[in-house]
Amino acid sequence: MKTIKRIVLTLTLTILSGYLIAQNTSVTEAAYVKSYESEKFGNYDAAINTMKTIYKADSYIANIRLGWLFYLAKQYTESIKYYEKSIALKPYAIEARFGCVKPLSAIENWDKVKMHYVEILKIDPQNTIANYWLGVIYYNGKEFANAISLFEKVITLYPLDYDSVIMLAWSKLRTGQTSEASVLFNHALILRPNDSSALEGLKLIK
Repeated sequence: MKTIKRIVLTLTLTILSGYLIAQNTSVTEAAYVKSYESEKFGNYDAAINTMKTIYKADSYIANIRLGWLFYLAKQYTESIKYYEKSIALKPYAIEARFGCVKPLSAIENWDKVKMHYVEILKIDPQNTIANYWLGVIYYNGKEFANAISLFEKVITLYPLDYDSVIMLAWSKLRTGQTSEASVLFNHALILRPNDSSALEGLKLIK
C-alpha cells in the first residue's frame, strides 16, 4: 500500500512539474513575442521592460537580447553590461562579442573593441569580419604591418572582396610597397570601376 501511495505521489509531482515547466515556457515565449513586436515598432523601452519580467541572470539569450535592446535604445553602458554577462556565460560564443563591439564602438572605446576582435580570432582565426575590422583598427593606428597580415587573410578567402582589397592596397602604399599597391588598386578598379579611392591611390604612385 505504501508503495502504491509513493508511486501515485511521484506521478503526481512529475505531472505537476511538467505542467509548471510548460506554463513557464509559455510565459517566456509570450514575453519574447511581445518584446519582438515592441522592437519592430521602435518602442525599445517597452521591449526592454517586457524582457525584464522574465529575466534570469543565468540566461544567455535573455542577456544578449537585453544587450541588443539597450544598444538600440542608445543606452550603451547598459548594453555593454548585458553583453558582458552573456560572454561570461558562454565564453566561446563569438556572437556575444560581436554584439558587444557595437555599443563599445558607439562610445569609441577602441581598446576594448580591439580586445574583443582579438578574442574572436583566438576562437575563430579565419573569421573574416573580425580580421577585416581589426585590420581597420590597426590601419587607423598606423600599424600597417599588422593591418596587412589581416587584410591578406581575408583576401585569401575572398579575393573579390572590394573592402579588403582597397584597404590592403592603401596599407601596402603606406609601407612603400608601391608595385604591390598598384596591382591591388587596379584590382579594386575591376571590382568597382571608376572607384575614387583606387584612382587616388594610383595617382599617388605615379
